[in-house]
Amino acid sequence: MEKIRIQKIIADSGFCSRRKAEQLIADGEVRLNGHPVTLGDKANPKTDIITVSGEKIKAEGITLRYIKLYKPRGYVTTMSDELGRKTVTELLHGIDERVYPIGRLDRDSEGILLLTNDGSFANDVMHPRRHVSKTYRVTVSEKVTEDMINKLMTGVEIEENVMTAPCTVTVVTEEPERTVLEFTIFEGKNRQIRKMCEAVSLTVKRLRRTNIGGVKLGMLKPGEYADLTKQEMQALRNAMGVSQNTEYGGTKRPRNNRNNGGRRR
Repeated sequence: MEKIRIQKIIADSGFCSRRKAEQLIADGEVRLNGHPVTLGDKANPKTDIITVSGEKIKAEGITLRYIKLYKPRGYVTTMSDELGRKTVTELLHGIDERVYPIGRLDRDSEGILLLTNDGSFANDVMHPRRHVSKTYRVTVSEKVTEDMINKLMTGVEIEENVMTAPCTVTVVTEEPERTVLEFTIFEGKNRQIRKMCEAVSLTVKRLRRTNIGGVKLGMLKPGEYADLTKQEMQALRNAMGVSQNTEYGGTKRPRNNRNNGGRRR
């Protein structure tokens, strides 16, 4: 069997995303047959032993899961939290596979979050070259001017020498003490929407992500989740610009069970 880059083996095992695997290798947490590895090293997943922080990687035979969750406010988008805050994985009751979030939503934000144990899939959704769209419903305290909208759409500086890419911003409703906006962006910088609003002197009261690459919250309520349907997986493939027959990492396709697409708490 041809040897494979170790970060891909780790990602395909469902342990974490490929990007995270690369960071773990750089941090010296990954060993091959007991020896430290560097980026670019390869291994045979059938015969070599790969460990991450002492935990052996199961390279074959995983069941792939693709899940959408309505993340409520007050939860952090991590697997664990040293401060003892509530994490999104606490909402996933009855999930045997070790799934992890694709991207982030900050603690004070809510809405759709994708989770998987398919490292290649997660890497494609997050990679900037794929330009996967994300739509947000944002409530601000102030009246929004046309000049503000134009600045947000053409790009604003959210950090020193960091400009946002062009995006779409529309006014949904206007009331005396609040304005509801809809943002559609094609990148995912840290706390980007909040920083964009701050850049034009808008105060965010509520932020809810409603769509990722054509996958919507649907009828999910805060804290509920569902396996992605075939139609939703195809919408994501279309958004990423990959073939309908694209196979992501691992050795098995997603489970089709009676709960697929159903709601859970």
